[in-house]
Amino acid sequence: MTDLLPPSAAIDSDSVDIPLEALPADQVIAGDVHTGLIELGSASGVEFGLWEHSAGVSTDVESDEVFVVVSGRGRVEIAGSEGSAPVTLELKPGTVARLAAGAHTTWTIDEPLRKVWFAA
Repeated sequence: MTDLLPPSAAIDSDSVDIPLEALPADQVIAGDVHTGLIELGSASGVEFGLWEHSAGVSTDVESDEVFVVVSGRGRVEIAGSEGSAPVTLELKPGTVARLAAGAHTTWTIDEPLRKVWFAA
């Protein structure tokens, strides 16, 4: 893979075109949900890229990642496990969050949400 963001470079995350595709019906709870992902590169074994989710509600099973919201608003509810209560994270520009591999999530997106993600 050729890094779209090589060392010592910068991009405007809002200007990157992320092709969006409809989510499978079994992941959509409400709305006409489309998502897209673009890998920007890797550094020291950590991949990073951009992800976008249109307005609507969907479910997912996560991989281990850290992300920073760069635009949009919404919430992600992380289902409880092993007796723990569910956790809801408010998402807005500047939010930094971590998701654990295997976590079951529900994404409620009020304004199209774009995040920068980092995953090993």
